[in-house]
Amino acid sequence: MMSRRIRAALATAVAATALASGTATAQAATAWAAAPSAVVAPRSAVADGPADALSAITASAADAARDRVLRLAKSNLPAEIRTSAWNALRSTRGDAAIEEWLTPGGGYDAAKQRLRNARSRNRAYCEQVVRTHTVSFSPEVRAAAERALKGNDADRAAFVRTGYAEAQKRDRAAREADGRHRQEIAAKDREFVRAMAVNDPGEHVRAAAGWAVRPGSTDADVAEFFGYGWASGAALGLEAYRLRVADAEVRRHHLLTRLIAQAAEAERELLTAADAARARAEAERTWRAVAEHAESARTAWLAEQSAARAQAESWRTVAQLSRESADSVWKNITAPAEARQGDWAAEQAEAGEAASFWKDMADRAREGETRVKS
Repeated sequence: MMSRRIRAALATAVAATALASGTATAQAATAWAAAPSAVVAPRSAVADGPADALSAITASAADAARDRVLRLAKSNLPAEIRTSAWNALRSTRGDAAIEEWLTPGGGYDAAKQRLRNARSRNRAYCEQVVRTHTVSFSPEVRAAAERALKGNDADRAAFVRTGYAEAQKRDRAAREADGRHRQEIAAKDREFVRAMAVNDPGEHVRAAAGWAVRPGSTDADVAEFFGYGWASGAALGLEAYRLRVADAEVRRHHLLTRLIAQAAEAERELLTAADAARARAEAERTWRAVAEHAESARTAWLAEQSAARAQAESWRTVAQLSRESADSVWKNITAPAEARQGDWAAEQAEAGEAASFWKDMADRAREGETRVKS
């Protein structure tokens, strides 16, 4: 069984990544997701001259920012973030509301801050347990987590503090007492988990695997890794990834809007500047800053695409191994492996789309730099 220190660390990690919302918040987000979207249609990107080019890149950046907020609203991120994103999208203030939501200290950051309160952390932990502990392997834990979710804040706090560990003990005792559920761990399976602790692409999975094969661990520890530890680490890793890339992309879109506005203003001033050489140099500099920012974002997304591809391939291998293995412990990971493979394939595709957008922004910015030189 996990020590209290490990459980506390996992609870903290879940709070930063898992769904952490009240019933009313989740219902509001679901209802809004089903309603017709208020997102505007993409604006024209056709540019016949300098003025059109400025309008086109500004509109494209605004459309992309809105699309990013829409993706967050429809994502699997915590409901606090999704609901806040829908509020921005539904605002009658249009692009200004989106820009404010993306601004540091704005709506996105406020939603992230709400995730940090104790009630949200405890609910997130309970929800994570329900998602990763099956009735067949951990009936006591699953039932206790579901009761906590249906209860009040005190019930959820008690589950995080002691309820999980107590239910975990009952499940382990039941498995050890019931010969039908007692699982002998083959040496090759233990070696597989030991290798995962070093080589798995997911940080949280490596940690869970390392705990399962720590010095003094037993077959029960390895069986629990296959039963829920692996799935728990995988879920934490996926949710941590989604929050990390969301944080980064929110900042990138905010900065892109600012940099394009500065470049557009510098280009307009060039038309009437008394010191044309100085104004031209400033216009070139501002467009170059846009291009460099966009290229940096593209590079980051290509790295995310590679990481997601590695995860998807890893989970495809795990799913295949679990289906082919005759060892009973492997059957517990088949469904989670197939689900994670699909999740990471989707993340890989989204990373590719984002990289393409930022390449387009970099290309347009370079065109702007060339344009102001003439």
